[in-house]
Amino acid sequence: MRTRVKICGITARQDARDAVDLGADALGLVFYPPSPRCVTVEQARAIVDGLPPFVTVVGLFVNAERAQIATVLAGCRIDLLQFHGQECPDYCAGHGRPYLKAVRMREGVDLAAERSRYATAGALLLDTYQPGVPGGTGEAFDWTRVPAALAGEVVLAGGLTPDNVTAAVRQVRPYAVDVSGGVERAKGRKDRDMMAAFMRGVALGNG
Repeated sequence: MRTRVKICGITARQDARDAVDLGADALGLVFYPPSPRCVTVEQARAIVDGLPPFVTVVGLFVNAERAQIATVLAGCRIDLLQFHGQECPDYCAGHGRPYLKAVRMREGVDLAAERSRYATAGALLLDTYQPGVPGGTGEAFDWTRVPAALAGEVVLAGGLTPDNVTAAVRQVRPYAVDVSGGVERAKGRKDRDMMAAFMRGVALGNG
């Protein structure tokens, strides 16, 4: 199975086009105001306008009010939701879109139990645990903690870069990998060469 690629934290239309041209399967838009990569609905609409139909647009939220999500969904194309807070399964499933649930890989987390709890999720997104930070730490976690039986149902995130993604794909064999800061020249602005190197790294891992 080919590991898919999501490039998250897109804030500019050109970065979105570059990511798609390079073969990204999904683009992530952050709707979490404390994040330096947060975009408004208007910005998001400009970014995704005209994207090809088989590229998935993912909207990322952290403990958002229902009204905020409804406003985003009404205002721009969002194909998939991604929840990074303490959202319960019923809440995650209650917005008329498929979703991913992020799991921060703190000590002792039971991934099998989390997968069972969020059975309605398309996949679990595994991110590095850092107290007080919902994601985007820029640090990798111990990939040996991902059970082989669940690998095909996870999106691997947390500190991935062009330098380590080949090893990550070969070791974990995840459904997809998710990168943000690892391909940036500044927070929220992607570097085309780094994205290209990341895509080559994933391809090597798949080979």
